Amino acid sequence: MENKSSGYKIQEKGLLGEVKIADEVIAIIAGLAATEVKGVAGMCGNITNELVSKLGMKKLSKGVRVNVEGSHVSVDLAIELDYGVSIAQISKKVQEKVKTAIENMTGLTIDEVNVRIAGVALEEE
Repeated sequence: MENKSSGYKIQEKGLLGEVKIADEVIAIIAGLAATEVKGVAGMCGNITNELVSKLGMKKLSKGVRVNVEGSHVSVDLAIELDYGVSIAQISKKVQEKVKTAIENMTGLTIDEVNVRIAGVALEEE
């Protein structure tokens, strides 16, 4: 596998060509997998992502960074949790869910999934 500006090469050129996965696709898989975990209120991104989503252009990879160094793939997530959940339990579930989803869908091997708790969602009264 190679890290190129266009993504990750997962299959060398064969009879039909090659397969590449864009960084954005891996980030979307990670974001969707994380938000499927009960107790995760949503993803937290940077100010640019926040402004874009307020304008109605939802970015599915918000709060996700994918990094490849050689054959080592790591994913960094920034999430917001529901109030009252166990941070340790939810973080572990998110790590497992994201790792499994990316590996099953892409064939890449994920070395680490780092979770940053960036906020807590309070219930509105």
